[in-house]
Amino acid sequence: MPAVMEVSTQGKSFFEKPGFTSGICPYFRNSISEMEIYSAPFWLRVLYPRQLLWRVPTSRREVFLTFDDGPIPGVTPLVLDILNRYNVKATFFCVGENVQKHPDVFSLLKSGGHVVGNHTFHHLKAWKSTREEYLSDVEQANALVGSSLFRPPHGQLNRRIAAHLKRKYKIVMWSALTGDYNQNLDDEQCLAHAIKHTRPGAIIVFHDSLKARQRMEYALPLYIEYCLSEGYSFGILE
Repeated sequence: MPAVMEVSTQGKSFFEKPGFTSGICPYFRNSISEMEIYSAPFWLRVLYPRQLLWRVPTSRREVFLTFDDGPIPGVTPLVLDILNRYNVKATFFCVGENVQKHPDVFSLLKSGGHVVGNHTFHHLKAWKSTREEYLSDVEQANALVGSSLFRPPHGQLNRRIAAHLKRKYKIVMWSALTGDYNQNLDDEQCLAHAIKHTRPGAIIVFHDSLKARQRMEYALPLYIEYCLSEGYSFGILE
């Protein structure tokens, strides 16, 4: 994939010219998960060099486990059991609607010493929502989640939304998606995606969702054991 550069043309960003939508090149209008990209895309890091966190700046052998889309009964408690087995803490980006439906499961996250973040209320796609609709959904979720951390569902943002959210939230992306949500991947491939992109400060994404359960349940403990064997510890985002 060629490098994507921003070019100023008569006072406007190249990505704001006709043929481009919401500051995003039309080749990338689909969600990142739909494009089967499992590491942080270069073009997005170029577009958002200071607004998004793709990796925690550290030289220590420390990685950051994150989980999206919960809390879900039967899945989130399973994740917690695995983490507790290894005495590992993680960061959970929660969908507000799921928090509202399953407050008891959400309470397990907080009482277990894990960190929670905002993943919108309705798991909205930013590129298919108005700015006002999206920001309202984020705040609706935050009324329940109560966090300064935010991760956009499907990895979708545009510059106007990102600039507004940045005033209040730390926008957390990832170093690697495991792909556990992808039913076309097998368990070993999910584990391989995580291992391939492991380095100091890496932010790794799993999902505590029903469709990810099988692959997550296989890959998560093996990934933790791999990291521990390589001298890594696990941090939480703040």
